[in-house]
Amino acid sequence: MWVKEFALDAGEVREEDAFDVAALHAWLAGRVEGLDGPPEVRQFRGGVSNLTYLLRYDGLNLVMRRPPRGHKAASAHDMRREFTVQRRLRPHFGAVPEMLAFCEDPAVLGGEFYVMEHLEGTVLRRELPAGMTLGEDEARALGHTVVDTLADLHAVDPEAAGFGELGRGPGYVRRQVEGWSRRYRGALTDDVPDGEAVMAWLAEHQPADTALRLIHNDWKLDNLILDVDGPLRVVGVLDWEMATVGDPLMELGSAMAYWITADDDELFALLRRQPTHLPGMPTREQVVERYLSRTGLPMGRWDFYEVFGLFRLAVITQQIWFRYRAGQTTNPAFAPFGDAVRILIARASDLAGIRPAG
Repeated sequence: MWVKEFALDAGEVREEDAFDVAALHAWLAGRVEGLDGPPEVRQFRGGVSNLTYLLRYDGLNLVMRRPPRGHKAASAHDMRREFTVQRRLRPHFGAVPEMLAFCEDPAVLGGEFYVMEHLEGTVLRRELPAGMTLGEDEARALGHTVVDTLADLHAVDPEAAGFGELGRGPGYVRRQVEGWSRRYRGALTDDVPDGEAVMAWLAEHQPADTALRLIHNDWKLDNLILDVDGPLRVVGVLDWEMATVGDPLMELGSAMAYWITADDDELFALLRRQPTHLPGMPTREQVVERYLSRTGLPMGRWDFYEVFGLFRLAVITQQIWFRYRAGQTTNPAFAPFGDAVRILIARASDLAGIRPAG
């Protein structure tokens, strides 16, 4: 059954992620009315890229997003892009928070950041929160909601929503294969596979673009805020830092890299970050079938999109492992990321029918 009595998913601010709260309040009070502060600040757990904080004012909760310190990939951590995407998308896709203020002045907190409304709801992570259970029918409904909301996003007309300049036109699949390959090589450490066999396979087997749609580019359950008080629905989608106009099947493949089910092998199961293992949850094949039915998009060879999704996740994980190895972050959650990269490269290699080198 659904239970809604959950604590806010935020805890103490990690020392390495602390900032000048008084400076933030002084800047924000001139842009949002009625703030009696400074606020109590909590840090949302989860998330491995941009940092997210809860700002607790008297009678009002807000959320602040900022980049981490240390090594940053060239295209990641773009606060202005993330802010602008959500502000433009909100009239066309309801599951987006209201954007309140954007700061580009590094004198305030040392870099760009933005503040938005706080949406009430539940964010699911690896295990269900205490006091929450899902029967098979409810787990199936949750899986369907996740894929249906993705299909709804991909139905937004990029031009009508003001995203005409966001994409770079045809050649999205090629650019993604080249870009993620370049990022992996740039973050390579001596304790993970070199990935060259997987990268060569992706380059050789890449299909033409299927379509160009607005995509979130990091679609997973811990980026979705769920209303579980009544009919299940997604009330908010978070973490738009990588949103763009691109091939929606590339996004579907990337989302399936996180969709680990009860019958997956033990090593892959170690990487599960969302409760997709529950009885009743749709399989990856069922998710793909439902998505294609709702969107009407054609599917060529699914193995390419699935291998790409695994490799892309390996790159994201390796970029964080690179920062951890270099001492640029001490978050203990990152300690097993080198092992995760090895598991993902091995699985991508197996699905592609190749042997990884290195």
